[in-house]
Amino acid sequence: MGFGALLLFWFVAFCVLGTWQVHRLSWKLNLIATVDRRVHAPPVAPPGPADWSPQDVADYNYLHVRVRGTFLNDRETLTQAVSEQGPGFWVMTPLRTDQGFNLLVNRGFVPDDHRQAATRRAGLPQGEVTVIGLVRLSEPKGGFLQSNKPASDEWHSRDVAAIAAKRGLGDVAPYFVDADAAPNPGGWPLGGQTVVSFPNNHLQYAITWYGLAVLMLVGGVLLVRGERAARRSGASGE
Repeated sequence: MGFGALLLFWFVAFCVLGTWQVHRLSWKLNLIATVDRRVHAPPVAPPGPADWSPQDVADYNYLHVRVRGTFLNDRETLTQAVSEQGPGFWVMTPLRTDQGFNLLVNRGFVPDDHRQAATRRAGLPQGEVTVIGLVRLSEPKGGFLQSNKPASDEWHSRDVAAIAAKRGLGDVAPYFVDADAAPNPGGWPLGGQTVVSFPNNHLQYAITWYGLAVLMLVGGVLLVRGERAARRSGASGE
Protein backbone atom coordinates (compact mmCIF):
# COMPACT_ATOMS: atom_id res chain seq x y z
CA MET A 1 0.00 0.00 0.00
CA GLY A 2 2.90 2.34 0.66
CA PHE A 3 4.08 2.22 -2.95
CA GLY A 4 0.50 2.56 -4.17
CA ALA A 5 0.00 5.67 -2.04
CA LEU A 6 3.18 7.13 -3.50
CA LEU A 7 1.91 6.50 -7.04
CA LEU A 8 -1.40 8.14 -6.14
CA PHE A 9 0.41 11.15 -4.70
CA TRP A 10 2.45 11.68 -7.86
CA PHE A 11 -0.59 11.10 -10.07
CA VAL A 12 -2.43 13.91 -8.30
CA ALA A 13 0.65 16.14 -8.25
CA PHE A 14 1.27 15.74 -11.98
CA CYS A 15 -2.41 16.42 -12.74
CA VAL A 16 -2.23 19.64 -10.69
CA LEU A 17 0.93 20.73 -12.50
CA GLY A 18 -0.62 19.97 -15.88
CA THR A 19 -3.76 21.93 -15.04
CA TRP A 20 -1.64 24.86 -13.83
CA GLN A 21 0.17 24.90 -17.18
CA VAL A 22 -3.17 24.91 -19.00
CA HIS A 23 -4.14 28.02 -17.02
CA ARG A 24 -0.75 29.55 -17.78
CA LEU A 25 -1.29 28.80 -21.48
CA SER A 26 -4.61 30.65 -21.43
CA TRP A 27 -2.97 33.61 -19.65
CA LYS A 28 -0.07 33.70 -22.13
CA LEU A 29 -2.37 33.57 -25.17
CA ASN A 30 -4.42 36.44 -23.75
CA LEU A 31 -1.22 38.41 -23.10
CA ILE A 32 0.02 37.87 -26.65
CA ALA A 33 -3.34 38.92 -28.10
CA THR A 34 -3.47 42.03 -25.89
CA VAL A 35 0.05 43.13 -26.80
CA ASP A 36 -0.59 42.49 -30.48
CA ARG A 37 -3.64 44.79 -30.33
CA ARG A 38 -1.65 47.50 -28.56
CA VAL A 39 1.30 47.36 -30.94
CA HIS A 40 -0.86 47.64 -34.04
CA ALA A 41 -3.38 50.16 -32.70
CA PRO A 42 -3.16 53.82 -33.80
CA PRO A 43 -0.76 55.75 -31.53
CA VAL A 44 -2.25 57.65 -28.61
CA ALA A 45 -0.88 60.17 -26.12
CA PRO A 46 1.40 58.61 -23.49
CA PRO A 47 -0.03 58.17 -19.97
CA GLY A 48 0.30 61.36 -17.94
CA PRO A 49 0.98 61.84 -14.21
CA ALA A 50 -2.61 61.00 -13.27
CA ASP A 51 -2.04 57.49 -14.64
CA TRP A 52 1.34 56.76 -13.09
CA SER A 53 0.27 54.49 -10.24
CA PRO A 54 2.12 51.13 -10.25
CA GLN A 55 -1.12 49.31 -11.04
CA ASP A 56 -1.86 51.53 -14.05
CA VAL A 57 1.66 51.57 -15.50
CA ALA A 58 1.85 47.77 -15.61
CA ASP A 59 -1.11 47.81 -18.02
CA TYR A 60 0.58 50.17 -20.50
CA ASN A 61 3.43 47.90 -21.58
CA TYR A 62 3.78 48.01 -25.40
CA LEU A 63 1.15 50.74 -25.73
CA HIS A 64 1.59 52.50 -29.09
CA VAL A 65 2.07 56.21 -28.36
CA ARG A 66 2.80 59.51 -30.09
CA VAL A 67 4.31 62.42 -28.17
CA ARG A 68 5.70 65.85 -29.00
CA GLY A 69 8.45 67.60 -27.11
CA THR A 70 12.06 68.69 -27.07
CA PHE A 71 14.99 66.33 -26.55
CA LEU A 72 17.47 67.16 -23.77
CA ASN A 73 20.40 65.82 -25.77
CA ASP A 74 22.99 66.90 -23.20
CA ARG A 75 21.45 64.46 -20.69
CA GLU A 76 21.39 61.27 -22.76
CA THR A 77 22.40 57.99 -21.14
CA LEU A 78 23.88 54.95 -22.85
CA THR A 79 22.86 51.51 -21.59
CA GLN A 80 24.62 48.39 -22.78
CA ALA A 81 22.72 46.44 -25.42
CA VAL A 82 22.93 43.49 -27.77
CA SER A 83 20.87 43.75 -30.96
CA GLU A 84 20.78 42.21 -34.41
CA GLN A 85 23.59 44.64 -35.24
CA GLY A 86 25.75 43.19 -32.48
CA PRO A 87 26.87 44.65 -29.15
CA GLY A 88 26.53 48.34 -28.49
CA PHE A 89 24.30 50.74 -26.58
CA TRP A 90 20.76 52.04 -26.31
CA VAL A 91 20.59 55.82 -26.44
CA MET A 92 18.22 56.92 -23.68
CA THR A 93 17.39 60.61 -24.11
CA PRO A 94 14.99 62.66 -21.95
CA LEU A 95 12.16 64.35 -23.83
CA ARG A 96 10.49 67.38 -22.31
CA THR A 97 6.97 66.71 -23.51
CA ASP A 98 4.36 69.27 -24.47
CA GLN A 99 2.25 67.65 -21.73
CA GLY A 100 4.62 69.15 -19.18
CA PHE A 101 6.51 66.10 -17.94
CA ASN A 102 9.80 64.43 -18.83
CA LEU A 103 9.89 61.12 -20.64
CA LEU A 104 12.89 58.88 -21.28
CA VAL A 105 13.02 57.82 -24.92
CA ASN A 106 15.09 54.88 -26.11
CA ARG A 107 16.00 56.48 -29.43
CA GLY A 108 17.63 53.28 -30.65
CA PHE A 109 20.88 51.39 -30.99
CA VAL A 110 24.41 52.66 -31.64
CA PRO A 111 27.59 50.57 -31.98
CA ASP A 112 30.59 51.31 -29.83
CA ASP A 113 32.19 53.59 -32.43
CA HIS A 114 29.14 55.88 -32.25
CA ARG A 115 28.66 55.93 -28.50
CA GLN A 116 29.96 59.49 -28.30
CA ALA A 117 27.36 62.08 -29.26
CA ALA A 118 30.04 63.98 -31.20
CA THR A 119 30.20 61.11 -33.72
CA ARG A 120 26.50 61.49 -34.58
CA ARG A 121 25.79 65.19 -34.37
CA ALA A 122 23.34 64.99 -37.27
CA GLY A 123 21.18 62.69 -35.17
CA LEU A 124 20.79 65.17 -32.29
CA PRO A 125 17.55 66.98 -33.19
CA GLN A 126 17.03 70.52 -31.97
CA GLY A 127 13.66 72.07 -31.30
CA GLU A 128 10.31 70.33 -31.09
CA VAL A 129 10.05 66.79 -32.44
CA THR A 130 7.42 64.07 -32.65
CA VAL A 131 8.25 60.62 -31.29
CA ILE A 132 6.21 57.53 -32.09
CA GLY A 133 6.98 54.30 -30.30
CA LEU A 134 6.03 51.72 -27.70
CA VAL A 135 5.77 52.15 -23.95
CA ARG A 136 8.15 49.88 -22.07
CA LEU A 137 8.38 49.22 -18.36
CA SER A 138 11.39 50.33 -16.35
CA GLU A 139 14.12 47.74 -15.84
CA PRO A 140 15.42 47.84 -12.26
CA LYS A 141 18.27 45.46 -11.48
CA GLY A 142 17.04 41.90 -11.35
CA GLY A 143 17.45 38.44 -12.79
CA PHE A 144 20.60 38.05 -14.87
CA LEU A 145 21.15 41.77 -15.37
CA GLN A 146 24.30 43.24 -13.91
CA SER A 147 23.98 46.04 -11.40
CA ASN A 148 24.06 49.56 -12.74
CA LYS A 149 26.86 51.80 -11.49
CA PRO A 150 25.51 55.36 -11.62
CA ALA A 151 28.62 56.82 -10.00
CA SER A 152 30.75 55.76 -12.98
CA ASP A 153 27.88 56.18 -15.48
CA GLU A 154 27.87 52.45 -16.30
CA TRP A 155 24.41 51.17 -17.17
CA HIS A 156 23.31 47.61 -17.85
CA SER A 157 19.56 48.09 -17.59
CA ARG A 158 17.09 50.81 -18.47
CA ASP A 159 16.20 51.75 -14.90
CA VAL A 160 14.14 54.90 -15.33
CA ALA A 161 14.26 56.08 -11.71
CA ALA A 162 18.03 55.58 -11.41
CA ILE A 163 18.77 57.30 -14.73
CA ALA A 164 16.47 60.21 -13.87
CA ALA A 165 18.19 60.67 -10.51
CA LYS A 166 21.64 60.59 -12.12
CA ARG A 167 20.64 63.16 -14.76
CA GLY A 168 18.83 65.43 -12.31
CA LEU A 169 15.45 65.00 -13.98
CA GLY A 170 12.25 65.71 -12.13
CA ASP A 171 8.65 64.88 -12.98
CA VAL A 172 9.70 61.83 -15.02
CA ALA A 173 7.28 59.21 -16.31
CA PRO A 174 7.93 55.82 -14.61
CA TYR A 175 8.24 54.12 -17.99
CA PHE A 176 10.23 54.76 -21.16
CA VAL A 177 9.35 54.69 -24.84
CA ASP A 178 11.12 52.66 -27.53
CA ALA A 179 11.21 54.88 -30.61
CA ASP A 180 10.00 53.37 -33.87
CA ALA A 181 12.07 52.77 -37.00
CA ALA A 182 11.73 56.31 -38.38
CA PRO A 183 15.27 57.07 -39.66
CA ASN A 184 17.40 59.57 -37.79
CA PRO A 185 19.65 61.99 -39.72
CA GLY A 186 23.06 60.42 -40.15
CA GLY A 187 21.62 56.95 -39.55
CA TRP A 188 22.19 56.86 -35.78
CA PRO A 189 20.64 55.96 -33.43
CA LEU A 190 18.90 53.08 -35.17
CA GLY A 191 15.33 52.90 -33.88
CA GLY A 192 12.66 50.26 -34.23
CA GLN A 193 14.61 47.63 -32.30
CA THR A 194 11.83 46.52 -29.97
CA VAL A 195 11.52 42.74 -29.85
CA VAL A 196 7.91 41.72 -29.23
CA SER A 197 8.16 38.03 -28.48
CA PHE A 198 6.89 35.90 -25.62
CA PRO A 199 8.12 32.32 -25.08
CA ASN A 200 5.11 30.02 -24.97
CA ASN A 201 5.97 26.45 -23.99
CA HIS A 202 3.02 25.90 -21.68
CA LEU A 203 1.26 23.40 -23.96
CA GLN A 204 4.37 21.20 -24.10
CA TYR A 205 4.74 21.44 -20.34
CA ALA A 206 1.06 20.53 -19.81
CA ILE A 207 1.40 17.50 -22.09
CA THR A 208 4.52 16.42 -20.21
CA TRP A 209 2.87 16.66 -16.78
CA TYR A 210 -0.31 14.92 -17.91
CA GLY A 211 1.80 12.25 -19.61
CA LEU A 212 3.62 11.58 -16.34
CA ALA A 213 0.25 11.41 -14.57
CA VAL A 214 -0.87 8.72 -17.06
CA LEU A 215 2.31 6.78 -16.34
CA MET A 216 1.56 6.92 -12.62
CA LEU A 217 -1.98 5.69 -13.35
CA VAL A 218 -0.69 2.81 -15.48
CA GLY A 219 1.80 1.97 -12.76
CA GLY A 220 -1.00 1.91 -10.19
CA VAL A 221 -3.14 -0.38 -12.36
CA LEU A 222 -0.23 -2.78 -12.86
CA LEU A 223 0.47 -2.73 -9.12
CA VAL A 224 -3.14 -3.57 -8.27
CA ARG A 225 -3.20 -6.39 -10.84
CA GLY A 226 0.07 -7.75 -9.51
CA GLU A 227 -1.23 -7.75 -5.93
CA ARG A 228 -4.45 -9.48 -6.98
CA ALA A 229 -2.52 -12.11 -8.93
CA ALA A 230 -0.27 -12.69 -5.93
CA ARG A 231 -3.28 -13.15 -3.63
CA ARG A 232 -4.91 -15.58 -6.05
CA SER A 233 -1.66 -17.53 -6.33
CA GLY A 234 -1.34 -17.63 -2.56
CA ALA A 235 -4.90 -18.81 -2.17
CA SER A 236 -4.36 -21.59 -4.72
CA GLY A 237 -1.19 -22.72 -2.95
CA GLU A 238 -3.08 -23.15 0.31
